[in-house]
Amino acid sequence: MTKPSLRRLVLAICAPLAALGLNASANSDFPSKPVRIIVPYPAGGVVDSLARLIGNKMTAKYGQPVIVENKAGAGGGIGTDYVAKSPPDGYTLLMVSPSHAVAPLFQKSIHWDPVQDFRGIAGFGAIPNVIVVHPDVAARTLSEFLELSRTSAAPATYASSGIGTSSFLAGELLVQTTHVPLTHVPYKGQPEAIHDVIAGRVDMMPMSTSLALPQIRAGKLRPLAVTTQQRASALPDVPTVAEAAGLPNYDVATWLALLAPSKTPEPVLQALSDGVAEVIAQPDVKAKFQELAIEGQPLTGAEFDRYLEKEVGAWALVVRQAGIKPN
Repeated sequence: MTKPSLRRLVLAICAPLAALGLNASANSDFPSKPVRIIVPYPAGGVVDSLARLIGNKMTAKYGQPVIVENKAGAGGGIGTDYVAKSPPDGYTLLMVSPSHAVAPLFQKSIHWDPVQDFRGIAGFGAIPNVIVVHPDVAARTLSEFLELSRTSAAPATYASSGIGTSSFLAGELLVQTTHVPLTHVPYKGQPEAIHDVIAGRVDMMPMSTSLALPQIRAGKLRPLAVTTQQRASALPDVPTVAEAAGLPNYDVATWLALLAPSKTPEPVLQALSDGVAEVIAQPDVKAKFQELAIEGQPLTGAEFDRYLEKEVGAWALVVRQAGIKPN
């Protein structure tokens, strides 16, 4: 072999190895600048609260600011689109809940795919929703409420934090499985919806347990049933929808997860996943999870990716059966 040929061979072998070394070095230094967690919902909700908890803990761990930014609108679509189009470098992340799985089913303007355009970093468990009514509503059980709506001149109303959110899905599934008419009243977020339910402007709302608990304890809301198949540990005396209305397959929860754009390098995803796992294992974080009523086991990024794919398929069927078309 001639010397020029040998030189080219050595360069061909060494260049990729050098690139790998640079990538490994870059990833070992991650993060080297501030990280942002985008919350695609208004401030004050449970997704926002979780993002700020995780962000503060990751800031302490990394020594770099982890900043939470709220980019609300379009049922979470605006903030999600922003992250989908962000550089896949691990510095722009997305905190999500069930609306992430279904938003493209409701909005023609959405061009991102909940599965294909994102990778999981961690799943944090789920918060049971609880169906609540204003105390003036003449129903003390879910069965009584459904009968009231069935026999009234006008259907009862239910609030949600927006089309495609967990509260909307819980209400729509209730309509489908009971065949009882309910009029949907969407809001931009849970805080606004809760305000109107407490004021008596809307009859009912399936809302996250963590936000409902203070209002239930203050006597401002009455719980009828939790939407998961198991009773909520925070409300052990409140029956499930399955128990209260004889619907054994009814199951809706507000799951929570942290995602990154799909082309984020694997070492960066792993570094983030390891960091989050370390954070949520801390005793004070576990205590805060209990305060937020988050139940169930955390998931790795890969485990959440598989879970999300199943969720998308299941809710696509519900939406199709409801005859809902994207706007």
